[in-house]
Amino acid sequence: MGGLFSRSRPEAPSPSLADIKARQDAEAAAAQARQDAQDARAQIAELIRSNQESQQKSMEAQQAALQAAAASQDQAHKEMMAMVHAERAANEARLVAEAAARTSGEEAKQRAAEAEEARKRTAAVQEQAQRDAQAAQEQAMKLQEAANEEKRKATAAQEAANASKKVAEEEVRVANVAKEEAERKLKEGIQPVVTPTPEEVSAAKRRVQYREDLFHFAVAGVAGGGKSSLINAFRGLRNKDVGSAATGVTETTLAMARYASPNAEYPYAWYDIPGAGTLKIPDWQYFNAQGLYVFDCIIVLFDNRFTMTDIAILTNCRRFKIPTYIVRSKADQHIRNIMKDMGYDSDDDESEDQKKKLYQAARQQFIQQTRQSVKDNLENANMPDQRVYIVSNEPMLGVVKEKRPKKVIDEIELLNDLIGEAQTRRARRDAEGAATKEK
Repeated sequence: MGGLFSRSRPEAPSPSLADIKARQDAEAAAAQARQDAQDARAQIAELIRSNQESQQKSMEAQQAALQAAAASQDQAHKEMMAMVHAERAANEARLVAEAAARTSGEEAKQRAAEAEEARKRTAAVQEQAQRDAQAAQEQAMKLQEAANEEKRKATAAQEAANASKKVAEEEVRVANVAKEEAERKLKEGIQPVVTPTPEEVSAAKRRVQYREDLFHFAVAGVAGGGKSSLINAFRGLRNKDVGSAATGVTETTLAMARYASPNAEYPYAWYDIPGAGTLKIPDWQYFNAQGLYVFDCIIVLFDNRFTMTDIAILTNCRRFKIPTYIVRSKADQHIRNIMKDMGYDSDDDESEDQKKKLYQAARQQFIQQTRQSVKDNLENANMPDQRVYIVSNEPMLGVVKEKRPKKVIDEIELLNDLIGEAQTRRARRDAEGAATKEK
């Protein structure tokens, strides 16, 4: 690399005009001294020659010689003085020349020192430049590595984005397929399966005031099925008693109602669920909309016919492993209607035996028709057969109060099964809690 960064040995600095002038004067003085010395030697040589001629002549003229000798001596003295002056002049010229030479050398040394100092500064600058260049190169390498890393990350992010896009597209495709399948099933009458989230389960438990020390019974079904009256009977209350659930010809339950058991021996909570016919929701959404998945047991109550709402409740209970009891209410009313269809007239004077026979026939017909209807409905819904409990409110109230009503059908079995279910599940829950504590 040339110029400032050249590594060649620096040349001696060029002499300045003052140096040149001093050197020229010294050389001129030395030349003049030499010339004076030469002239003096020439004069001496001439004098010697003249002296020799004078000595030769002195032989011829002693007198003239003596006179001339004095003059010669005087002249010689003068010449000697001239030689001394010339020698002194030559020495002075030499000293001047040497002094000039020394001055020129010192200036040259100073120039050389300045040049060396400049070289050192140049070398330092060059070394710093090399270090800066190396640092810049290392920084450039680091930046390149960082750029490569960012590029790699960007590539990985792009690949991840592409993968996520593929996953999202696949999820969309699966969702579309599921949507199409759900729409197809809806058209065919097959209802979709909806699973509540943990947050929805917690919210539903808060809404029903769920407690671990209670057993929670939900009575659900279509509007007008007699749910409130049955809950009153289970609690040992008549419809007009204080604290009883409101009843009426039309559906009176528009919001879920909670009723505690008046008997402390039975830590139960009863829930009157709004009838599906009173809500603007499809049958298959009734179960989740009412939060039925948080209850310990569900009684599916129906009056005249077994509906798709009942099938939806039973199907979802199987998914959540919630025990269910199918109950047909108002049995006494239905039996009286069948008796009327058989020709019974309360105004006619018929014997008690005739009434009993007619009642037994109507009762047996109602029981068989009900069980067969439920069996057919379950079979058509591809569900396993399940017992149906046929009850009336008055006999159920008598059973709860430990009386012995005459016209019972399944009231005693239903109450015993419900209590047994509650005790069994409570014992299982206590055992699971104890096992958890031991762990």
